[in-house]
Amino acid sequence: MANPPHGGELKDLIARDAPRRKELAAEAETLPAVVLNDRQLCDLELILSGGFSPLEGFMNEKDYNGVVAENRLADGNLFSMPINLDLSKDEVKNLGLKAGTRVTLRDSRDDRNLGILTVDDVYTPDKQREAKEVFGGDPEHPAIKYLMETAGEVYVGGKIEAIDRLMHYDYVALRYTPAELRLHFDKLGWSRVVAFQTRNPMHRAHRELTVRAARQRQANVLIHPVVGMTKPGDIDHFTRVRVYQALLPRYPNGMAVLGLLPLAMRMGGPREAIWHAIIRKNHGATHFIVGRDHAGPGSNSKGQDFYGPYDAQYAVEKYRDELGIEVVPFQMMTYLPDSDEYKPVDEVPKDVRTLNISGTELRRRLRTGGDIPEWFSYGEVVKVLRESHPARNKQGFTIFLTGYTNSGKDAIARALNVTLNQQGGRSVSLLLGETVRSELSSELGFSQEDRNKNIARIGFVASELTKAGAAVIAAPIAPFEKARLQAKEIVEKHGSFYLIHVATPLEYCEKTDRRGVYKAAREGRVKGFTGIDDPYEVPGDKEVKLRVDLSKDSVRTAVHQIVLLLEAEGLLDQL
Repeated sequence: MANPPHGGELKDLIARDAPRRKELAAEAETLPAVVLNDRQLCDLELILSGGFSPLEGFMNEKDYNGVVAENRLADGNLFSMPINLDLSKDEVKNLGLKAGTRVTLRDSRDDRNLGILTVDDVYTPDKQREAKEVFGGDPEHPAIKYLMETAGEVYVGGKIEAIDRLMHYDYVALRYTPAELRLHFDKLGWSRVVAFQTRNPMHRAHRELTVRAARQRQANVLIHPVVGMTKPGDIDHFTRVRVYQALLPRYPNGMAVLGLLPLAMRMGGPREAIWHAIIRKNHGATHFIVGRDHAGPGSNSKGQDFYGPYDAQYAVEKYRDELGIEVVPFQMMTYLPDSDEYKPVDEVPKDVRTLNISGTELRRRLRTGGDIPEWFSYGEVVKVLRESHPARNKQGFTIFLTGYTNSGKDAIARALNVTLNQQGGRSVSLLLGETVRSELSSELGFSQEDRNKNIARIGFVASELTKAGAAVIAAPIAPFEKARLQAKEIVEKHGSFYLIHVATPLEYCEKTDRRGVYKAAREGRVKGFTGIDDPYEVPGDKEVKLRVDLSKDSVRTAVHQIVLLLEAEGLLDQL
């Protein structure tokens, strides 16, 4: 239906190499293999399907340098984002990679061989230059942090021969390749298609925006959300896709189609917007909505925006004719309660009353069970979001007690376990230090490395239980700050984490020790004992949510303080 990308043929490698699939699969078994990480797999999938046309592989040094410097491949074709197979020096050495080497590209998730890359070159990129030219140079930018801290030191370029497509088990019917989506548009008789990029749930304003854009251009709508890798903290794609499916019937006369894009976003603002336009052109779109701060990561720790609000729109407009896709500027839509309609903000007179709910406010209402009005979102959409974002008093959380042996942390944990079970409303899981040591970490010793491994395991278990909506009470010694912070980080992906320092002094712990473990440690019969011949890093005020001291207060008082904390946080309301 649409013109081929950049005046050339769609590079569908899966279709091109299908006749040689058996031959390539057999050869792949004899070659050294590169096992691809999640981002590399996302990139490979769109290379193989033609989503990254005109690319036919990972960029060699000439293509990479051209893209970094001026948004162009070595042959002059427009392309704005470096697509690299990054590896460590050791990987390159162990695999013996050099120009002419053939290497298998393997899926890390199921060990399937997906393609064979013939190496053009192996080169060391100028990462500082890439960071500045492509992403703007701010070291806090997530793509720059990935580039500097995660990506391999060496890039390997070369064209790919396809063996198989990646295997997905979710929303298979919605995962169109570019060729499949073009064919689908042909079947529907659509000649003009407005693509809408999103990594967030959609509400009434988004529906009104896309309908308005389509009607103005006598076109249809492609809702094309990213389901690969987005910004950390974004709502998971399972929830988002259910939202899009719930919203689809709200479009008039079958105006919209939903397709999923397995893209690993870089949050690269203007560069990313050009890249997104190329990708949508490859998928058959004739128009592309470019939003305010499109694909930007927001602001840095100083509150400074990484990109200007309309930089992305200007960047895509600059290459409009060459891209062969028309830019549809995204104007923020706002609700006019007196006329019960949505309008672009620039079309609303100053004296007209408007209403809006920010993303922060929406998350607060979801968290607290607050009202989300019909004018903002549809009931069926809100229902999906509430299923994935239960009210605060139904969310899981972790209470993490740390302190010396015999500080009373185990007694507090047991009493809190009884108290929360008595109140009901959610399951409660108790992870005592000694229990975890015997059941989960029996092979570990008491070196700092082993102690940290033990806390990492507790953190993982706590995070999974928290995700499932449980109240988790963990009570290890956890003497090292780094391990405690890592446990906090993993749990907070799914719920609240409260570090409770049981600050009972060492002298009191030792004086009231009826088991004699401190005496044994003093006499050298027990080695690596925290507080005696092994350190305990006292949690700082920023790390701790509450301190209790059983040399001054009772277990009952300590438990009551924790319960009051949970009530103040809204976690025990209406149980």
